[in-house]
Amino acid sequence: MYRRGVHRYRFLLSRQWVILTIVTIALIPTMIKLGFWQHHRYQERTARNNLVSAALHAKPVPVEKLASPGHQLSRTEKYRTVTATGTFDTARQVVVRRRTNADGEVGFHVLTPLVLTDGKVVLVNRGWIPADGVQTTFPKVPAPPAGRTTVTGRLMADETTSASGIKNVKGLPDRQIMLINSTEEARRLDARVLGGYMEQTAPAAKGGSPEQISDPGSEDAPLNYAYMLQWWLFAAAVPVGWWFLVRRELRDRAEAAAERQPEQPEESEPAAV
Repeated sequence: MYRRGVHRYRFLLSRQWVILTIVTIALIPTMIKLGFWQHHRYQERTARNNLVSAALHAKPVPVEKLASPGHQLSRTEKYRTVTATGTFDTARQVVVRRRTNADGEVGFHVLTPLVLTDGKVVLVNRGWIPADGVQTTFPKVPAPPAGRTTVTGRLMADETTSASGIKNVKGLPDRQIMLINSTEEARRLDARVLGGYMEQTAPAAKGGSPEQISDPGSEDAPLNYAYMLQWWLFAAAVPVGWWFLVRRELRDRAEAAAERQPEQPEESEPAAV
């Protein structure tokens, strides 16, 4: 009886079933690994959200307490609310190409140097303006407040190609740049420029232009957690599905074998005496 039971499963040695079994075995650790990868992404996004939230809700401080010429911002300094007092240098402002607003429209960010009282410079991203279909000439930019003024904004790290994915194209039209980078701007301005830059949040621009940049928001960490559970459920379902297919194959083979067996002749009744 034991040999008969083993014989029922000999089909598992066929080419088709060997390949199916190998694929099944390979899928289980792969799906488990993908689940751990999603768990890692969940932890990363949660940590990032916590850092951003803590920075945005921290008490505003003067920008020079966190930034200095040549300083690279740390993770805890990024997004901090800072204030700066000085005079906007509109004669040397530039625009940043290929930037979108909240509605996905392509335009420019307006980057204006703010000369502080001690002569240092902080770069201020005043917000977004439309391109109006023309990107080869310097656009019309709304003027900032004249004279000494105090602005509030989020402290942002220098943009690089590796971090942003934006290629730093050369040979652009006059006063247009691709990336906001304090080191590059320090060379252009020949000034002591604080590391990073500010995304202005106050005061609001007159007439709503430039359009202020919305806060960074939060990444969807719970989505990664759901994907993690999904991959691990898939990993658990794979062997169950394989066993279901095996049972169905056994049933189909048993039914086919029963159909091939000849019907037994009925026994004739004994003749009456």
